Amino acid sequence: MVKKWRIVVFFVIVILLGGIISQTVMNTAKGINLGLDLQGGFEILYEVNPAEDGSEITEETLQATVSALNQRVNVLGVSEPNITIEGEDRIRVQLAGVEDQQTARELLATEADLSFRDVDDNEHLSGEDLEENGASVGFDQSNQPVVTVTLRDGNAFGKVTENILNEYNPPNNRLVIWLDYEEGDSFTEESQEAEPKYLSAPTVNQPLYHKNIQIEGDFELEEAEFLAEVLNSGSLPVELEEIYSNAVGASLGEDAMEKTIFAGFIGIGLILAYMLVYYRFMGVIAAVTLSAYIYIVLTIFYWMQGVLTLPGVAALILGVGMAVDANIITYERIKEEIRSGRSIMSAFKSGSRRSLSTILDANITTILAAGVLFYYGTSSVQGFAVMLIVSILTSFLTAVYGSRLLLGLWVKSRIFNKKPQVFGVKESEISEL
Repeated sequence: MVKKWRIVVFFVIVILLGGIISQTVMNTAKGINLGLDLQGGFEILYEVNPAEDGSEITEETLQATVSALNQRVNVLGVSEPNITIEGEDRIRVQLAGVEDQQTARELLATEADLSFRDVDDNEHLSGEDLEENGASVGFDQSNQPVVTVTLRDGNAFGKVTENILNEYNPPNNRLVIWLDYEEGDSFTEESQEAEPKYLSAPTVNQPLYHKNIQIEGDFELEEAEFLAEVLNSGSLPVELEEIYSNAVGASLGEDAMEKTIFAGFIGIGLILAYMLVYYRFMGVIAAVTLSAYIYIVLTIFYWMQGVLTLPGVAALILGVGMAVDANIITYERIKEEIRSGRSIMSAFKSGSRRSLSTILDANITTILAAGVLFYYGTSSVQGFAVMLIVSILTSFLTAVYGSRLLLGLWVKSRIFNKKPQVFGVKESEISEL
């Protein structure tokens, strides 16, 4: 007796699934963060060198540098920057969607070490004496942009200005403000240049016991804003040397994404066509579960706030092939059982049970390989590994259990009893028990 309610349940599940996918898949896909190879941007690999002679690069130093770089990237308004430590002395920065790459380079590599010195280059105050986020842009009486910084201790600044007044006569009674002063720099030499390296060298005419200081340097508004942002992001504890960079234009990234998606559709379409031709009705079940599989993988990646790159798309399509492989193993086991003379119900139960251990073994080994890639690989390889792991785990949900549930509803309805051709098996291939 045919149990039609099971068939009704099947169509209800498919309709609900189709409705959910059709209503949410576009928003989910648009919400996924794209890597620089898909939306344009650039990446830089830095070699980290000690800021002072004799100091060492430690794990704590690298972590502090990453934190400082993250603060600077926030100034650019970049969503989902990828800043990772590689090896013992390298940091890779990937910024997707950045248009002004030169400004980003300057913001990242500038040490932002502010110092207050006298004309003999003796340091009196440093950036550590600034209040956190204490830099801002203002305008002087002639409407010229200036940078205002707030010190932690106004008395300390007052003592510095008083010492300069006591030790230096005009015109050397100056407080020289440097950004990224380097050993060998000289105020005397730089003051002769048309564009000196120091920011400003105001004359000290009286002790100034206050916390707010204006840095005047004939700034354009953009230059003043940049300086304030750099100072607020904090100084770097190390020196960064750029050893590799790669830039991808927005148009190139968009073109790569379109071609990748087109290739993915072709690959998935060929896979589904093969399943439908070779496995007949079971191929229909595979098409349903594969659609659910792709949707669930994208949704999980969206929830993870992961960054999708070209290797990630490749891993997704590879995952489709592995999910199909799980279906093929199950369907072949079922066909073998039907050919041996078992009933459709018995063949379904036995084939599903026998295929599970094979699928499990194959996927566990792939997960182990993906785990090794994630642990030892660089950022793009890690993106591939994450997508591959998510794909494999999701395939267990859809290609194994989802396929078994949907196919089981039809088999247990008994509508296919004595209809082996529905499963791609000819009656002439069935052995007599």
